[in-house]
Amino acid sequence: MIPLRRFRQALAAACLLVALPVFAQPAAEGPVEGVDYIAIPDGRPLAPLDGKIEVVEIFSYACGHCADLQPMIEPWQRALPADVRFTYLPVVYRTHDAFATAFFASQALGTLETTHQATFDAIHRQRRLPGNATTGEIAWFYGQLGVDQPRLEAAMASDETAAKLNAAHEFLLRSGAQGTPTLIINGRYRVQARSLRGLLRTAEALIARERTAAR
Repeated sequence: MIPLRRFRQALAAACLLVALPVFAQPAAEGPVEGVDYIAIPDGRPLAPLDGKIEVVEIFSYACGHCADLQPMIEPWQRALPADVRFTYLPVVYRTHDAFATAFFASQALGTLETTHQATFDAIHRQRRLPGNATTGEIAWFYGQLGVDQPRLEAAMASDETAAKLNAAHEFLLRSGAQGTPTLIINGRYRVQARSLRGLLRTAEALIARERTAAR
């Protein structure tokens, strides 16, 4: 398990994709451990697999690389085969993180399709939200999008949201992810790549590997 101190250090440079080692593209035989991905010791999925292959994207709304990946990963995850379960998971370095709290509250209200892309846009394109926005500022902005603000604020303060924040924090620690965006396959593999498209290509290869191993 990675000490929390190291994650706080990582928070200062939350988007580490540009800092990933510049390795050669995956060889024809498939992704190479230590180059294209890291095997997670005693890795466990975020949720029971139930016959599925799990792909988790650990992201941060404040991360520019996550904002750049979002228009690519949204159609990519929608086109995944039926045996693959994709999950967006906000990075939770601190269990009272405002954007993660807002994500889980919006998820509980069924309004993520309204708020998810809009939050990236508000921070990185429209400058309507700061990268360190408070829950109050985010709730106000979501209200401008048509989300019921009192219900949202209640969801933000709920025990259900607190439990999800704790679970996300624990998954972050055991996955060893130190930056965003990070893709985790079946809780076992942490993808690393030199480009956003490389991230998705390696994920596809690891999905295929897990599918073959399950037969």
